[in-house]
Amino acid sequence: MMTTGEIADRMAITEAIYRYCRAMDRIDAELGHSVWHEDGEADYGAIYRGSGRGFVDWACVAHRTMLATSHRVTNVLVTLDADRAASESYVVATLRRMDGSRLVQTSAWGRYVDRWSRREGRWAIDRRNYVHDFDEVREIMETALPGSGRPDRDDPSFQVLTR
Repeated sequence: MMTTGEIADRMAITEAIYRYCRAMDRIDAELGHSVWHEDGEADYGAIYRGSGRGFVDWACVAHRTMLATSHRVTNVLVTLDADRAASESYVVATLRRMDGSRLVQTSAWGRYVDRWSRREGRWAIDRRNYVHDFDEVREIMETALPGSGRPDRDDPSFQVLTR
């Protein structure tokens, strides 16, 4: 049986993973940085290798060229070992953009395989390895219902959520 402390640690790590997705979709570099330790490393294969906070900055620039993004995580598994942890989270990232006159949507399925540590009472990522499983790119046709989400602080969620 898990202790209250273990449950709290698992929730803190899971919540950080969710905050990372929110940071990507709201193009919020400050929030994205908060998920990583300052010396954290990111390995996204051929896309990016370097500091975790550097990846956040890189992704925010790239996402500003998109019409919309949606990062969703599921199947979050966490193992704990005192002030260290590991996790695997399944992720689907969907990115919508214009390609000339065509509306194109890319969806990528993969996993965040993370190593965590708790420093000064705060869980954050030491190292992320993004495992890319598969993807698809397709031309789409927009529906009559326009999207109302925004990639910034004007998004309706900021009216009810605080960091």
